[in-house]
Amino acid sequence: MSVLDINDLVVDFDTDDGLVQAIDHLSLSVRPGEIVGLVGESGCGKTTVARCILGVLPRPPAQIRTGEVCFQGEDLLQAPETELTARVRGKAITFIPQDPQASLNPLFPVGVQLRDMLAWGSQKHCSTRQIREQIVALLQQVQIPTPETQLKKYPHEFSGGQRQRLVIAAALAPEPALIIADEPTSALDVTVQAQILLLLKMLVKERGTSVLLITHDLGVVAKLCDRVVVMYAGQEAEVAPTASLFAHPSHPYTQQLLDSLPERQHGTIRGIPGTVPHLVDPPRGCRFHTRCALAMSACSQERPAAVEVFPDHWVRCHLFPGAEDYGNHA
Repeated sequence: MSVLDINDLVVDFDTDDGLVQAIDHLSLSVRPGEIVGLVGESGCGKTTVARCILGVLPRPPAQIRTGEVCFQGEDLLQAPETELTARVRGKAITFIPQDPQASLNPLFPVGVQLRDMLAWGSQKHCSTRQIREQIVALLQQVQIPTPETQLKKYPHEFSGGQRQRLVIAAALAPEPALIIADEPTSALDVTVQAQILLLLKMLVKERGTSVLLITHDLGVVAKLCDRVVVMYAGQEAEVAPTASLFAHPSHPYTQQLLDSLPERQHGTIRGIPGTVPHLVDPPRGCRFHTRCALAMSACSQERPAAVEVFPDHWVRCHLFPGAEDYGNHA
């Protein structure tokens, strides 16, 4: 059974310009111990998906029209707020933000903040000494030097990379089943980014924790993820093991995303023609068809079904036989 299953999710937002159709029948899954990358351009709906999982989507203006967000077999969309707070958010599911400053309180030493995270997520009582030992062990795991001397320091006394390590420690502290990481290294320089990615991958694999990584950076995906979900304008276009996606990109959008990488074009940058559709009035069918050189008449009429083109490699595109029969996959 998957740790997380999102099935046929539809999310709209009421705005002054009209109803924004932000998520359009999205389906994805995260398996135990797996790191899944959720990839797409800014505004494609990645953060909205994370907020649905965490139960922090503001309603209104958001409206969840249909679908399920099943975590360990339970639909979180049907769970009361008290249940989410008591058992799920910050315990079974934790969050690593893009900016560590957003989750580290500048007014308290990091030892106090990690103590509170441990106390929040723990199901058993621990003595002060035991909690301190757990905090020191966490800091050792995220490779903070001389952790015993760091507990009384404030967040501003750490470098950007060290602050992100502290946030990773806080996310791991409750021993969650799922971590949602939202662009966790985008604010760091390339050298530190690589260190943090290797650290995160090592730690989650050691613990068997599942991760949903939200990013627009395909380089990060290549280094960190087991599987990839490519989103475009609120729809999933392609879902595949990472190696298969890079070797056999099948959706025209995925192909153009990869073609836009400078290293694939010998240092030149190739953009994707056209613009992302306005989601107040999105195109029917496959939302990418207005920018796709291979579009057919069916592309503007019906959203294609998911077709397995390689083992565990699914694509929604009318170029593939069977896509004309609309359906969803988990």
